[in-house]
Amino acid sequence: VLRNGSVLLQWGLRHWGPPPRPAAALRGFALNCSWDGTYTRFPCDSVELGAACRDYLLAEAHGSVRYRLCLQPRYAPPRPAPPAQCVEFRVEPAAMRDIVVAMTAVGGSICVMLVFICLLVAYITENLMSPALARGGNAAAA
Repeated sequence: VLRNGSVLLQWGLRHWGPPPRPAAALRGFALNCSWDGTYTRFPCDSVELGAACRDYLLAEAHGSVRYRLCLQPRYAPPRPAPPAQCVEFRVEPAAMRDIVVAMTAVGGSICVMLVFICLLVAYITENLMSPALARGGNAAAA
């Protein structure tokens, strides 16, 4: 887990034991992801990676969510695919980012409230002042 909240996953083939044939038999990797969060969307479900790939960067990991990433090598037939290797982790929330988001939400709410107050004052002023002026203007014309 990197300082900016992204996650770098790196691997080597030694995790699955020695390949039965030369490395050319390796076709690539399948990366499957899951998460345990309420409003989290995680965009790496069933990602196919090339045979030369040895890392994957997850740029937008959410704080306080439990992630599970499973990587499985894909070999040319007739060799069956070995079991996937999985890693689980949780990104700690960035306290300052949470504070900024909260302050932005509060500031936005205050701005919306001020706009409603201004519109309400304008509406009341228009409706209270206009009938009195209209009646006075009609009486003077008659």
